[in-house]
Amino acid sequence: MVTLPRFLNSFVFIVFVFALALAAKADAIKPGIIYDMGGKYDHSFNQSAAEGVDRFVKETGITCHEFELSNDAQRTQFMRQLIRHGVNIIAAIGFNQASAVEEMAREFPLVKFVIVDGTVNLPNVESVNYKEQQSSYLCGMAAALVSKTHKVGFVGGMDIPLIRKFAMGYTAGAKLIDPSIKVIVNMTGTTPSAWNDPIRGGELAKSQFGQGVDVVFHAAGSTGLGVMQAAKDAGLLSIGCDKNQDSVHPGSVLTSAVKRVDVAVYSAFMDAKNNTWKGGPKQLGLECDAVGYSLDQYNRLLITPAIEARLNQAKADIISGKISVPEYK
Repeated sequence: MVTLPRFLNSFVFIVFVFALALAAKADAIKPGIIYDMGGKYDHSFNQSAAEGVDRFVKETGITCHEFELSNDAQRTQFMRQLIRHGVNIIAAIGFNQASAVEEMAREFPLVKFVIVDGTVNLPNVESVNYKEQQSSYLCGMAAALVSKTHKVGFVGGMDIPLIRKFAMGYTAGAKLIDPSIKVIVNMTGTTPSAWNDPIRGGELAKSQFGQGVDVVFHAAGSTGLGVMQAAKDAGLLSIGCDKNQDSVHPGSVLTSAVKRVDVAVYSAFMDAKNNTWKGGPKQLGLECDAVGYSLDQYNRLLITPAIEARLNQAKADIISGKISVPEYK
């Protein structure tokens, strides 16, 4: 048996430790996120995703690379740039990013992708979708319970099946309370710019108010800020969307249809960090508190204990299957 000199033993040990360090570094998570139109601080969908990033960064100390889209052509461009910088898991926020995710996921099969509100059937893609119709149903109930005119409104962003799903759930919930209630539905547009047009959102809300609506629900990203401002100015009520928006105009926001995009982003990054990440579809709803309605100090006087009890009973009935919420298809 050959015995190496002591200094060689030390050298071999150092090389071994260095190799392990390199391997660990190679396997380390390097996350990135691309926000959809409307920007990171839209007080809605994107900002909820950003809160998931912030939580992950705070808990792990791991930096996350971020991009905000200003046009459609940037989707694949930003993904390539992230991958070029060593990012190995990318969260793409919004259904509009599905085609870019599919293209990049095929080209870079070792990179993990997470798309929120879209579906890409590839092994290195996690597709997270929500049962938005469930939270919208509860918000429709709340709107009908407080409406004095028996007319409520809905302003959507881009006219797509996802937003029609919001509108259908809202309408069904309102009609559970008041079968004869009138629900006026408007969409802002048919292009991604519909998510970032608060002036148009305000105009649509004012038009509905002129038709007798006294509660309006938006599912429109930044456009919804115009809807909520118009409601406040008119002394009427709005309902926020995706993120808890009760504090945007305290006392004027009846509630918000909360959609926990932050949970999807945080969980995906943590799973990747812990080597438990798996691709495939996920659908999140009331049963895991991924959607719901908001109740806090800003709307406590609007959502009375009696209304809260009605909504919570409906929530339990939806989870148990006693209430079947219709879904736009």
